[in-house]
Amino acid sequence: MKRKTKIKEEWLTHFEKSGMLESPDYETTINYFNKFELESPYVKIQHLAFTPEGRELKVVVVSKDKTFIPVEAKKTKKTIVLIQNGIHPGEIEGKDASMLLLRDILITKEKEHLLDNLILLIIPVLNADGHERLSPYNRPNQNGPKQMGWRTNSLNLNLNRDYAKADSPETKGFLKLFDDWIPDFMIDNHSTNGADYQYHVTYGIETHQNIDEGLSNWIKTKYLPHLIENVEMDGFLTAPYIEFKNGNIESGIKNWFAPPRLSHGYCATQNRICLLVETHSLKPFENRVFSTISMMTHTLEYINSNHIELTTLNRGADKETHNKYLKNKRQFPIVLAGTDISEPFQFKAFKWKDEHSEITGSKVRYYTNEPIDIEIPLYDDVEVLNFVRVPFAYLVPKQFASIIELLKMHHIKFFKRRNESTTLAETYRFKNVSFYPFPYEGRQLIKFKVESFVDDFVIPPGTILVPANQRQLRLIVNLLEPEAPDSLVNWGFFNAFFERKEYAESYVMEPYAKKMLAENPKLKEEFIKKLESDEEFRNNSSERLDYFYRRSPFYDTGENVYPILRIFKPLGN
Repeated sequence: MKRKTKIKEEWLTHFEKSGMLESPDYETTINYFNKFELESPYVKIQHLAFTPEGRELKVVVVSKDKTFIPVEAKKTKKTIVLIQNGIHPGEIEGKDASMLLLRDILITKEKEHLLDNLILLIIPVLNADGHERLSPYNRPNQNGPKQMGWRTNSLNLNLNRDYAKADSPETKGFLKLFDDWIPDFMIDNHSTNGADYQYHVTYGIETHQNIDEGLSNWIKTKYLPHLIENVEMDGFLTAPYIEFKNGNIESGIKNWFAPPRLSHGYCATQNRICLLVETHSLKPFENRVFSTISMMTHTLEYINSNHIELTTLNRGADKETHNKYLKNKRQFPIVLAGTDISEPFQFKAFKWKDEHSEITGSKVRYYTNEPIDIEIPLYDDVEVLNFVRVPFAYLVPKQFASIIELLKMHHIKFFKRRNESTTLAETYRFKNVSFYPFPYEGRQLIKFKVESFVDDFVIPPGTILVPANQRQLRLIVNLLEPEAPDSLVNWGFFNAFFERKEYAESYVMEPYAKKMLAENPKLKEEFIKKLESDEEFRNNSSERLDYFYRRSPFYDTGENVYPILRIFKPLGN
């Protein structure tokens, strides 16, 4: 990756001026990108969002046709690539790499040809508040830059867990950008944590049952082989994203799937590909910047040369999703899990030693600088644990304003019902409900099982009808099907429905329970059997009384029932 053109002083980045040891603050960063807009007619810098602390986020739009709004850009038939940096601002090399890459495209013109068939959207920093929480101590497992940002935003939210639930203003701005432009490919730049090893850069990309099969095949047979070969020719060792199955090298690498809370999992629900770039945090900052440039450059080169194929595959994925799950009524995979099936993988490690620690009272692993190659298992097999039939539409009661607003953020189309009607619909009753002991990303997550039931429901005026026949079908199902890992139920949007709001005192229910037994021999028989077979129940007076309360007319039939309905045919007027 030798430079062909000498760079003028005014175009040197802070990274270069610091001897490749530092990354600039947010103001300096945006000022550098602003220079591209002043210098080149191909650049327009646009508003993305305001952070909680009031910083303005920007997106850099780069188009040789000077088409800077989505409707005009789409008329060019060019492929749209979104590059996101600084969602985790401690892992900031993508920002500096984007400066250098854009300079090669617009100023030195060495890579200007990449704009022949591409339009670029570059987010310099998505998490600007975290970016400005600068310290040399924010990432103890990282080798530079001298100062780096903080992982979360100023609300202490990890934005790379927020794509589905969209709690933060930064994510809301991202979703508007994404859904206005519908990029054909996304690159999300990061740096890893974890063990030491020889690899300079790793990658995450979805190829399992959570993404269209045509896109998966293209990734595995065409794009990834090209990327890996060319990045390694640049001198950077690559591997799939390294997450060890049981926390250590010997246990092997798990290369499973990403849920939609993550960037590459979210793109999969949109029938689009996202490349997660993960440089190795223990490599020098300079190495991480240039390995990121290599990953981005060879990705853009390949897409630029194969832009028609990629955009055709994307449109085909949109169409195939509709045909597969609505027209042909195939079952939709909503719960995936990795299996214990593996294949051998030659892992480029460093020798290590495990020493007893007086501090921890256990073994601590230390790495040497001596490279070794060892064979470990690679777990790349995923099975579907649960399927669901995709309905014609979901019905959301009008009082759920936060849910309706979230649908708007994801640009999911819906219609407001004007008239009351009665229809046969399906929904779920929750059972075995328990809550996690600690919050996660500011929300109280929940564990549960569901059983579906069908009944006649009155649909009031104002009810929101969300048709499944949309480009975002995969996203709709992932948000509204309770058992999906990033469903709104799992994220705690419906926690109030797991609470009992009315109670019956024992002096009221005990005589009523006697009356129920006297009037219902079958109930009496069932109660006696339960007493005989269930010792825990037999010895719990509250549970015994609750047995009758749940079967009485006093019981709230809405408790533990999902208020969103599934319908399988259009509603009448």
